[in-house]
Amino acid sequence: MPEKEIVFSPKAPKPIGPYSQAVKVGPFLFGSGQIPIDPTTGEVVKGDIKEQTRRVMENIKAVLEDAGYSLEDVVSVFVFLSNLEDFKDFNEVYGTYFREKPPARTTVQVARLPKDVLLEVSFIAYREK
Repeated sequence: MPEKEIVFSPKAPKPIGPYSQAVKVGPFLFGSGQIPIDPTTGEVVKGDIKEQTRRVMENIKAVLEDAGYSLEDVVSVFVFLSNLEDFKDFNEVYGTYFREKPPARTTVQVARLPKDVLLEVSFIAYREK
């Protein structure tokens, strides 16, 4: 098995528990769930699902870029919404980040998320060396 490499981006929020922002194994990058925390303040972004989605996607983009990947390398996304009524507005913002060849995706409603945010998103990316 290829060696496991821990990825940390100073442009994304620091982990709030015992986990890494992402782990690279061979050509794969496994991203931990990102919630809408502003990396400069360490605080949850206040606002609706659209504002929180933008922050989450920017956090993911930062982790990807610091690992040498891009949004185009994302092959799978897992979305956790606190309310599926937000699905349409979430999709509106999410779709601006994945315009062509969007990744596979799973979206579910959950009872509660860390810091009572509206969403959490994790990903898997793949890039040939």
